[in-house]
Amino acid sequence: MIIAIAADHAGFPLKEEVREYVKKLGHEVHDLGAFNTESSDYSDFAVLVGKELMSGKAERGILICGSGVGVCIAANKMPGVRASMCHDTYSSHQGVEHDEMNVLVLGARIIGPALAFECVEAYLKAQFIASEPRFVRRLNKVKAIEAQYMPDARGTTYGS
Repeated sequence: MIIAIAADHAGFPLKEEVREYVKKLGHEVHDLGAFNTESSDYSDFAVLVGKELMSGKAERGILICGSGVGVCIAANKMPGVRASMCHDTYSSHQGVEHDEMNVLVLGARIIGPALAFECVEAYLKAQFIASEPRFVRRLNKVKAIEAQYMPDARGTTYGS
């Protein structure tokens, strides 16, 4: 799988470790920055990962900032991006399985590398359960909200 990863200055050190871990798991990684700890804006990196997903250049994304909150809010402003901050393994896989989450968000000042690796692995191994009608129905409702409030959003609905 192709994974786009990015972080601001606060998330940079953890991003470096997570990037290497994702490669170790056998995935291709598109590292979109930051490339150092000089002050930077989380929203810029959310846009970079969102564009990779929207263009199909990446299948999933990982975003990291200090708390995870800012980058999560910014990423979810983009059509087709379903980002969630997860600091536990259950949310990391359940978000994909039930909600087709396509961006895992981590707070570098909240969790350390060991837990981050567990969350990343759970996220990357998970698949949306498209055979479950309730998950498909709920996802389609989310996509309808997106289409209503982001009229330029493009996307497909399951089961139609």
